[in-house]
Amino acid sequence: MSTINAPKDTPVWVNIARCKACDLCVSMCPAGVLAMVPAPNSVQGSMISVVNPESCIGCRDCELHCPDFAIYVAEKSEFKFAKLTEDAKVRAEAIRNNNFRKL
Repeated sequence: MSTINAPKDTPVWVNIARCKACDLCVSMCPAGVLAMVPAPNSVQGSMISVVNPESCIGCRDCELHCPDFAIYVAEKSEFKFAKLTEDAKVRAEAIRNNNFRKL
């Protein structure tokens, strides 16, 4: 089985073809990196988006909880991840309180 290489300078990315927009990854992200954005052509009317990639801490919670294996996090050797800041925690809470939608 081969490994998936991260796109250059990308900490986390979504395979939209596999994603069913269940928003589990968004709910698990402690740094507010992910959010649901309008996507009129999707069944749910929205889709997962990486809205704050610079805040990714590389915890892999999104990747580990995705039931469809549609989200990937770069290896620590491939990307220098951020530290979890108070601003990121506040943003994550705000996204959760906004029904996982982008602020």
